[in-house]
Amino acid sequence: MSTLWTPSGEHPVPREPAGAGAGAAASRSSGNGGRDEGQPSQRATAGAPGTAEAAPEDVRAAEAEMEAVREELLRAPAEVVVANHAMGLWELAALHLSSQPPQLPQAQLAIDAMSALVEGLRGRLGEAEGSLSDGLAQIRMAFVQIANASRGTQGSSSPPGSGPTPG
Repeated sequence: MSTLWTPSGEHPVPREPAGAGAGAAASRSSGNGGRDEGQPSQRATAGAPGTAEAAPEDVRAAEAEMEAVREELLRAPAEVVVANHAMGLWELAALHLSSQPPQLPQAQLAIDAMSALVEGLRGRLGEAEGSLSDGLAQIRMAFVQIANASRGTQGSSSPPGSGPTPG
């Protein structure tokens, strides 16, 4: 079972359709399409040496798994999925800010993208909206503090437009 993180917490997302057994999950996760052999089946592709083609049963298993993922996504409320993506942008900005040296243009892009989601969808993000707005304010403040500290250690001013878009 995997989870979907939202500002209100983690929500379990079952990988198996209802009624599927643990054996099916183990077989699918091993990549062998339910067979008990240790290796997934592969057939040589005519033409390029060293390439392999998945066996038809492996292709069917992968297609079934993708369909199950699509069904799970359809069951999840859109505001939860969008909030999850917004938090991913927050995490991306935080990673770029915490790298040494900080990658300010990359962090700025992630912050601006999060801002576009959170502020552009104001009133439509459900229970996560307050947490997302708070997170956006905090990551903007962190950006300003880190950008100011970076300017102080570099002894030069940053290029124009190196701060997050005001909003």
